Amino acid sequence: MRVQAAVADAIATLTEQSTTCQELFAQNNAIRYLVGHLASGTIQEHSRYSVGSSTSKNSAAVPQPMTSLHSVVLAKTLSMRHGSDRDTSSTDDPPRMSNGSKADLDAKRNQMQSVVQSAMAAKTKTNGSLVQHFRPQLGTSGSSGRGAREVEDPETKAHLKAMAAKALWKLARNHLGVCKSITDSRALLCFAVLLEKGDGGMGTWVQHFSAMAIMEICRVAEHSLGLRQSAFKPSSPAAKAVVDQLLHIVSKGDFDDLLLPCITALGCLARTFTASETRMIAPLVELLDEREPLVTKEAVVALTKFSCTENHLHVNHCKAIVDNGGARHLVQLVYLGDEVQIEALILLCYIALHVPESEELAQAGVLAVLLWASKQAHMVQDMRVEVLLPDAKGRLELFQSRAGR
Repeated sequence: MRVQAAVADAIATLTEQSTTCQELFAQNNAIRYLVGHLASGTIQEHSRYSVGSSTSKNSAAVPQPMTSLHSVVLAKTLSMRHGSDRDTSSTDDPPRMSNGSKADLDAKRNQMQSVVQSAMAAKTKTNGSLVQHFRPQLGTSGSSGRGAREVEDPETKAHLKAMAAKALWKLARNHLGVCKSITDSRALLCFAVLLEKGDGGMGTWVQHFSAMAIMEICRVAEHSLGLRQSAFKPSSPAAKAVVDQLLHIVSKGDFDDLLLPCITALGCLARTFTASETRMIAPLVELLDEREPLVTKEAVVALTKFSCTENHLHVNHCKAIVDNGGARHLVQLVYLGDEVQIEALILLCYIALHVPESEELAQAGVLAVLLWASKQAHMVQDMRVEVLLPDAKGRLELFQSRAGR
């Protein structure tokens, strides 16, 4: 398990350095084995995790499933050394289409498997004598059996789980196929459990990496309707568990390694919530009141995703922000929040556009701050402000002039 943890950490490092490595691991069942390690001991029936190979539109053929993370790495190493038809001049180039025939591809795949099997067999011999295996055969989940896991110390188990979560975080970044593979398994439920409880002596690392993985998946889901509908539909128990944990952490508001990624994830999921789901607005609004600049900015950006025109429930969300006292906080941030001024102004513009009739906006002096902002050169130079501010100011002036008659 210590070796498996080191391999998972190496996968995370390689993936962070190269999108080519990210694609190769995605193609070679790495997701499945990592999810298996993450699930082991986290939830029941982890052996039922099933994550198929991720296919790529840039790949002509999907490699055959292998038996462990070790064989994935070994096969790729051997193919790099022995494959004369592969261009190794740049490891950062995206995978290219293969021009070989199907027969050639099958022959090369079979040759790779043969080399891997020979290499694995050679590892059982020392100076010509056969050495007895000292470990059980690896199963399809990448583990070495329940008995072998039970004898490991809790810290080693937790470390492996942390490294698996870290690798899944790096693999999920900006990769729709990987995120789909992760969410098609029950990994989201694992992340929710680990986010809540941690695991052993490595609990904080497991929680942090789980939060980062959820954040990356949510970032991809924000721009993928298909992923939102499949992974974060309101009826999904795993999605509900994840949202519950995100809200719990955001509601506590403790400035730690979990808070920022959880705020970001909630914002990215803004378009997945139904009209009856209103729990997320109040905790985010509370983070606008005299908090750390990073926390305040992340909360403003998240609330903007709830209130922007692209969100079909923008009116409901804008009303909820105002009802929870968000207008007065945003006015202060536009006047005084140097690092978050423009982001706060954009959110205030959306609120003024969508609920200009709100009495709370008049009481908070929103029109005055919009008029002031329109005279600040550094603010109106932002393209988003340039588009939103005139309309927001005009609608607010219209409704407040009617109210004053």
